[in-house]
Amino acid sequence: MTSQPTMNKTGNEPGGPGEPGAEGSGLQAGLKNRHLSMIAIGGVIGAGLFVGSSSGIATAGPGILLSYALVGTLVVLVMRMLGEMSAANPTSGSFSAHADRALGSWAGFSIGWLYWFFWVVVLAVEATAGAVILEGWIPAVPQWGWALIVMLVLTATNLVSVGSYGEFEFWFAGIKVVAIAAFIIIGGLAVFGLLPGVDSEQAGLSNLTAHGGFLPNGAGAILTGVLLVVFSFMGSEIATLAAGESENPRQAVTKATNSIIWRVAVFYLGSIAVVVSLLPWDSKSIAKDGSYVAALDSLGIAHAGQIMNFIVLTSVLSCLNSGLYTASRMAFSLGQRGDAPKAFARTTSNGVPRTAILASVAFGFVAVFFNYKFPDSVFLFLVNSSGAVALFVWLVICFSQLRMRKIIKAESPEKLVVKMWLYPYLTWATAALIVFILGYMLTDTEHDGRQTILLSLLVAAVVLVIAFVKNGIRGGRPAADAAQVKDEERSEVSAG
Repeated sequence: MTSQPTMNKTGNEPGGPGEPGAEGSGLQAGLKNRHLSMIAIGGVIGAGLFVGSSSGIATAGPGILLSYALVGTLVVLVMRMLGEMSAANPTSGSFSAHADRALGSWAGFSIGWLYWFFWVVVLAVEATAGAVILEGWIPAVPQWGWALIVMLVLTATNLVSVGSYGEFEFWFAGIKVVAIAAFIIIGGLAVFGLLPGVDSEQAGLSNLTAHGGFLPNGAGAILTGVLLVVFSFMGSEIATLAAGESENPRQAVTKATNSIIWRVAVFYLGSIAVVVSLLPWDSKSIAKDGSYVAALDSLGIAHAGQIMNFIVLTSVLSCLNSGLYTASRMAFSLGQRGDAPKAFARTTSNGVPRTAILASVAFGFVAVFFNYKFPDSVFLFLVNSSGAVALFVWLVICFSQLRMRKIIKAESPEKLVVKMWLYPYLTWATAALIVFILGYMLTDTEHDGRQTILLSLLVAAVVLVIAFVKNGIRGGRPAADAAQVKDEERSEVSAG
């Protein structure tokens, strides 16, 4: 009795036309358990962790660990809320579909399109980042050529089947996980002087306090660090979208939700702790070469820069692959609910939303063009105006969960297999923290925080206006009523 259909064993969605495998039969359960497990693990490891952590370390010193811990806690709480809703109702629309049901169609429409906008801009950012690395290895192909190649290859992968996306992501994420795990083990041994034959004279826990203290730039730098690292966590919610196309959606969501704590603790806090223990936080090499490359260089590991370039490229390709998948599934869900062209909700015989994928990648190509032709104007606007979407999404998840808990308990209490802790108090506290971070961004002029939040609010306001106008035109029926009508229509079809 939900507004969004769930997957059955054959992968068809209730009410979807056609027989299994027929044109337009809906999404199919093509993701295996190992795909979902690696998507969940790798989803929190973005290229931003490898590339962007150096600026955070330069700003907050070793205290950046507190920034990562604060944002990591926030992500754990938000994912717990999302896990509660998604375990009860696994759907390709994830938080957008939940917002549609809990808050109204205006909320599902707005956050869905903002999220889609965020990921198609990310496609351009990551394609360009990957092209820079590839051009350095093979300069005969220009940057724009490499960007085109990687976009085309991953588009083709997503168009084949959801299984091919899952297989590519399994290996991309696997490389990231192995690389981070190896870095933590090797670096940890060096920190404690247990790594023979490696030059690690600078390494030691004393680096956490010996160079101006644990908070060399004051406690306020922790909040500034939060602004610099918060966006590198975007992607942890992908597992809840992908679960809708898995063999056992409820089990997949539950597992991904329960594992988020150790994933954040190990991959973010663990690896950053190793970096700031191997080197003094104010080492020039961190700013010059990047935090992870500088840490590997400090151990005397040969070709550290090229090793890290390979890992970053893998992360970029993973982000591209998942970004295209995520954007297309959100577009598919919007099309299903009548918030996007109906063509977005059509699928091929393999259960692939081809039109949604092509529309998403088309905008990605346009954004890549803007990046090369107008990097300091049009493209900069696109990046900044999508920058705060992560926080908007998390805030909407909080408010949706407050309402959805009551709906689930009233309709299907047995589906509450994942529960948010200390409901509703911890949910309200999480929402308050997100609002505080958004407000603090308005005071940040040094790292473009104010510009990012103002432009993001501008785009959000435009989308909200469109949503309310659209609702006004079609009658503005509340989401819960719309869900009831949809369920009644499905019952009538089944009876017929």
